[in-house]
Amino acid sequence: MPFDRSAYLPLDAQGSLGVSASGVAFATSTGDVLDVSSYGEGVFRLRAGPEGRPDYGIVEGRRQACVVTRTAPGNWSIAAGETTLEIGEAPLRLRLLRRGVQAAESSTDLRLDGSPRLPTISRLRSGHRWTAAFALGAGEPVYGLGEQFGPLDKRGQLLHSRVEDAQGVNGGRSYKSAPFAWSPGTRAAGKAGAWGLFAHTSGEVTHGVGHPDWSHRSYVLLVADTALDLFLFAADTPADVVDLYTRLTGRAPGVPAWSLGLWVSREYRDVPTDAVALARKLRLHRIPCDVLTLDDRVGWNGATRFDRRWDRERFPDAASALATLRADDFRICVSQSPYIAVDSPAFGELSGKDFLLSREGGMPYTCAWDTAVEADAWGAALGMPQEYGFVDFTNPAAFAWWRDAHEKLFADGVDVVMTSGGERVPVDAIAFNGDTGERLHNVYPLLYSRCLFEAAARFARDADAGSLIVTRAGWAGSQRYPVAAGGEPQSDWEGLAASIRGTLSWGMSGAPYEAGRIGGAYGPAPSAELWLRWLQSCVFGSHLWLDGRDECLPWSFGAETEAIARKWLAFRYRLLPYLQQVIAAATRTGLPVMRAMALAFPGNALVRGCETQFMCGDALLVAPILGPGGEVEIALPPGAWYDLNSRQRFPGLRVLRYRAALDQFPVFGREGHALPLGPAVQHTGEIDRRRPLDGLWLFGPPKEPLAGFTQASIGPGDDGTMAVDAEIDLAVDVYGDVAAGVVVRRQRPPEAR
Repeated sequence: MPFDRSAYLPLDAQGSLGVSASGVAFATSTGDVLDVSSYGEGVFRLRAGPEGRPDYGIVEGRRQACVVTRTAPGNWSIAAGETTLEIGEAPLRLRLLRRGVQAAESSTDLRLDGSPRLPTISRLRSGHRWTAAFALGAGEPVYGLGEQFGPLDKRGQLLHSRVEDAQGVNGGRSYKSAPFAWSPGTRAAGKAGAWGLFAHTSGEVTHGVGHPDWSHRSYVLLVADTALDLFLFAADTPADVVDLYTRLTGRAPGVPAWSLGLWVSREYRDVPTDAVALARKLRLHRIPCDVLTLDDRVGWNGATRFDRRWDRERFPDAASALATLRADDFRICVSQSPYIAVDSPAFGELSGKDFLLSREGGMPYTCAWDTAVEADAWGAALGMPQEYGFVDFTNPAAFAWWRDAHEKLFADGVDVVMTSGGERVPVDAIAFNGDTGERLHNVYPLLYSRCLFEAAARFARDADAGSLIVTRAGWAGSQRYPVAAGGEPQSDWEGLAASIRGTLSWGMSGAPYEAGRIGGAYGPAPSAELWLRWLQSCVFGSHLWLDGRDECLPWSFGAETEAIARKWLAFRYRLLPYLQQVIAAATRTGLPVMRAMALAFPGNALVRGCETQFMCGDALLVAPILGPGGEVEIALPPGAWYDLNSRQRFPGLRVLRYRAALDQFPVFGREGHALPLGPAVQHTGEIDRRRPLDGLWLFGPPKEPLAGFTQASIGPGDDGTMAVDAEIDLAVDVYGDVAAGVVVRRQRPPEAR
């Protein structure tokens, strides 16, 4: 579909309306005020259109001081540190510079008559829609835009930032969307560093990222909102752009250690005794696990869903049932949705208080349940609500009611809640704050998650659980409420590949955590080989989630597969000290646990295009196997890399053809880095918090001091051991010239010798 330029009014600046300490405002040809401001070094905001829209707290940053200069008639610059935004008034032109070198600029696409094919900013002549257009150089890739399951490089694609029940991972729809994108730039275009953009809106955004029907040399945004609110970023690296974006929209908090263990979900067919049987079978088979998840068809009556009341037939005494599960050292997660069935006793209570979204005229907005969206099997088994309404989280009283309704849930023994649903707000619904569903639709999951996050902070039994919920849907800013549940992949090799890309894309969009769905969520049961490869790849993500279908449990594939699964899950638990280091860094920088090659090594063309291999933190390179037979092609980044299977050292900047047996997996340690390891345990409750480390793997001599150690020296001691000033003894495995299996002994003070 071609871009209809004639439907839009170009916006040109027509002189300054005044300069402030943080920016400058312009009169414009469309009658709108264009306000340009600084939000700190590397971050500039452009806003045009009417004020007064409801603010959903997506942006946490504030305007900051800058230097505004009129460089010539009709030309301005706004400088903040080493970044500058240059503005030309008519026609409106923008140039973003880093240390005096261009990082990004307005679209340079011209028509035959010399006029711009795409105005820098324009407004729809009738209706609420804005455009903005920026130049793309030859070969300049673009990344981000939320949990997208297709190619990580969005160049050439037409994508929509809209939260939807994606119904799998095979199309362009997304559960978790964010209108934030970035590029490492391209030296061929004479650009400096990396740049990014973020459309601050709750409306739908369409991204023509070098889309050939519009302009293969331009990035065009169509923003469905009454105003255009755009942030531009310039920095040295993509990691720095992600840092700037998450400073602006909020950092992800840390998560409790137990959340890093295995999560196993149970299906709607279960009753509490089924969950107890599964818990005991996991322990009997020595499958390490920390969390059991009961979906919203287990705890709540199928016809009324979550309305604060346990299903009395299944849970006549919920506290006792959950206590039995907790006695086997499991944490309990329950899933819910924000939809109130008209048959629920809560519906009348909430509608009478205006706690539900309404129609024009004030009646509660109700929808018929879309049986095409839900699985017919459980819908028929449990009976689905015929109609339901939506909790209105824009009403402070409704927000508080829903939050406080969870007090008893946590008191009964729940540890964490999953926010299922939230993607279905109709565009013509009316909210308490006056917004329509068109603006509320995308941001609704953010408000929903915020409510549940506050509930956890208030009512969770353990203090460390107050920083954790599980979210399926999300928008810009949702990284503040971890952890995201991965999209629901089809149970085949392509489903595995798409789910990895989705997690990497979400991570490139400022969200550090996502739970991989081992084995997929629907379709025929995976083969043992596929299931194991899926498990092995998820071991190196922030969180891992096993869909609890009977045919996907470890013992269902036979003794050999079960033994291999046990081995890799044991290694997952040993990785926890390292993962906690990576997560601590994520809370400071916004970098994800699983880092795409384009984010970790943006300047290297050999690895940047590898869209499924990834870094787990700084130290581990992971190359998932995405087909039967155990073969994979691996592009090694710069530096040197140690194969954890063979211990062989490989120089970087080469491509390996690698074959791994079923019990092996392609993982490489980065030379100069260390991998702290803990003990192999059945659950995190078995870890001695005073002695969390059990081992240390050194990939050659460390280039930096080891995190968690006061390093005196690392090298052979007088007695042949490795000397490290540590508080505990632990085994050290050295990859490289020094023999493996040496022991680090605590350095005793001289007076004790």
